[in-house]
Amino acid sequence: MEAAAATEGGGQQRRGGRREVRRIEDATSRQVTFSKRRKGLLKKASELSVLCDAEVALLVFSPRGRFFHFASAPSLEETIDRYISHSQETPANKKPKELITAQVQNMESRAETLAMEIDTVEAYTRKMQGEDLESCSLQELNDLEMQLEKSLSSIRVHKQKKMMDKILQLQQQEKILLEQNAQLLRKQQVS
Repeated sequence: MEAAAATEGGGQQRRGGRREVRRIEDATSRQVTFSKRRKGLLKKASELSVLCDAEVALLVFSPRGRFFHFASAPSLEETIDRYISHSQETPANKKPKELITAQVQNMESRAETLAMEIDTVEAYTRKMQGEDLESCSLQELNDLEMQLEKSLSSIRVHKQKKMMDKILQLQQQEKILLEQNAQLLRKQQVS
């Protein structure tokens, strides 16, 4: 079970039960892990808020650019405003409000860019699934057809390999059953 958790987390088991945290290379596994861990993180933020009566704000952007947040105050903006005013008062943290506002605007701009990228990928996916093709030019349709043929070829190669593996497995099972059958026949003849 720990080995599975170590793999899921992208790291390897180290002494003392601690895991080395590394980026998960497989995109699907990374997305699944993000989804599970995000839920846990949001739950922990909520628990911290309730148990300790703390004002908690949490911002998370998924690898696909989706925005998730938690705020224990009535609004996330209220907590951010409180942070901005507090950071101006703290001598160790002398960032002017303009700098923080610029950072927030930069994050918002990045979020908009990521949202546009997501829209582009989703539109491409719909086209690959045969939807929304009316707006495509002849060249775009040819490109889609070539991409689908490449994908289909790759799928066929993987399918062929799986089928060959299954055939080999069944042949091995057949050999074992034939040997067992022969042993039973020999035992029956001896009796």
